[in-house]
Amino acid sequence: MSNVSRPDTDDQGAAREIARRISEIRRSPVEQVLIDDLRLTGSPRSRGEDSRHVRLLGEADTELPPIVVHRATMRVVDGAHRVRAASLRGLRRIGAQFFEGGEEEAYLLSVALNTAHGLTLSRTDRTAAALRILATHPCWSDRSVAAVAGISASKVARLREGAAATGVRTRIGRDGRSRPVDPAAGRARAGELLRQDPTASLRQVARAAGISPATAADVRDRLLRGADPLPDRLRRAAERAARRPGHRPGPADGEFPRTAPASPEALTRVIDTLCRDPSLRLTSTGREVLRLLRVCATAVRDQRRIVTSVPPHCLAPLAELMRGYSGIWQSLAEELERAHSASTRDLTH
Repeated sequence: MSNVSRPDTDDQGAAREIARRISEIRRSPVEQVLIDDLRLTGSPRSRGEDSRHVRLLGEADTELPPIVVHRATMRVVDGAHRVRAASLRGLRRIGAQFFEGGEEEAYLLSVALNTAHGLTLSRTDRTAAALRILATHPCWSDRSVAAVAGISASKVARLREGAAATGVRTRIGRDGRSRPVDPAAGRARAGELLRQDPTASLRQVARAAGISPATAADVRDRLLRGADPLPDRLRRAAERAARRPGHRPGPADGEFPRTAPASPEALTRVIDTLCRDPSLRLTSTGREVLRLLRVCATAVRDQRRIVTSVPPHCLAPLAELMRGYSGIWQSLAEELERAHSASTRDLTH
């Protein structure tokens, strides 16, 4: 296992990599080692070995399974109870399989192995292990930490919230891919960068904002349409989070400015671009869309004249009608955004 604070290209996914290591150890040859050469320190068990469990193993008339030992330090990674039981039986040697790697890796293996079989770690010890992993591997996702520590991802999330802020912007998931801790922050940052320099490379923006190029492209498209960089789903989640006690302002509620409404000139440029697109002009559905857009363009261009020229008794009904249609347009915009996101995912996978 590598240091997962590095980019995701250096990491193969926490749970998957640990499972691979365990599989390698299980396939390795069993060697007989002197019990006196073993170290029983650094265990994730805060109370040490359970004497009752040691006695049960010592009195059982079965061969003890091999233990796992960190070769560099001779520390027992998994099997301290079996070592004690072997001593109780009067044995001088015990079968062992060796792990080659760093001490922190050995600790992670010890936690994973001791939550998977035998006398499993207590809830307190699992929580303590999760807190240590969060401190040493802050880039790991909640699910990755949970998979190793043997607790739920929601519990890990609560532990993370209670710990001091680390400033980490991405986490490494169980599949080894890097994802932003707060996708709203990444999108808001990308929006800010693109407003400052609309010609910036999407890959540069994605790298600076900690998001994927596909997400950066979606943010750019939203800005061109005069829409918010955050989809409604993320916006609603950010608003819910802002209402929680103890919430600190984030990108969706003040750290980055919400996108201002597009100017009439910007909307006109978008309409002109679409009107020149052959894929719209040469299909019947496309031509219908363009006709609707031309009506909208007229409303954008002549908004002031329409307001001042409409008879007073028609103002209120028209306002009600426009609000109703605006809701329909908003619903259509959301459907288009979802379809665009789906097509973007298909192209990038």
